[in-house]
Amino acid sequence: MKLSHYITTAFLISAIPVLCISQEEDPYQKKYEYRIRQQVLYGVYIPKDVTEALVQLNKLTDEESKAKLKTMSEKDVVDKLFFSFGRWMTYNWSFYEGSRLSVNLRSMGIYDPDDMARFLMIVFHRSLNKKPLEIKELLKGFHGKEKNAKAERRKKGTVIYEEKRQREKPPEGGNGN
Repeated sequence: MKLSHYITTAFLISAIPVLCISQEEDPYQKKYEYRIRQQVLYGVYIPKDVTEALVQLNKLTDEESKAKLKTMSEKDVVDKLFFSFGRWMTYNWSFYEGSRLSVNLRSMGIYDPDDMARFLMIVFHRSLNKKPLEIKELLKGFHGKEKNAKAERRKKGTVIYEEKRQREKPPEGGNGN
């Protein structure tokens, strides 16, 4: 009886550190959960959705820059301004680290931070030119791009292990059940 008591006690004592570790929160996750609830990060207002992002971009962009943007094609806006305008959004609106806007964009199916900036650049360009935003159609393009990128990664991937099996033949006269 004493031996089983000692074994049980030893087991419980050895399990305590494991239980404590598993109940600890991941510090990165805790910081992320905090960030996605904030309206302001590092002194910069974080829009809650695409509509608020457009309002903010209108406030932050001077009239001369808006006029230049209007004359550019969507493709040129994204290609030529991605590393300035797009990076500003990515960095200041915390697409990599997480923000309430990045959560909103993820809920729409845009997961890559660079794609989040591209998406907003296109929508902002359309709003400046008073064109229909056609967000659903635009999202399909981003979803298709992601799907194609995954397919390409799979094609380039290396098979680590492959196994082929042969089914046993059913006995003569049997139906295999």
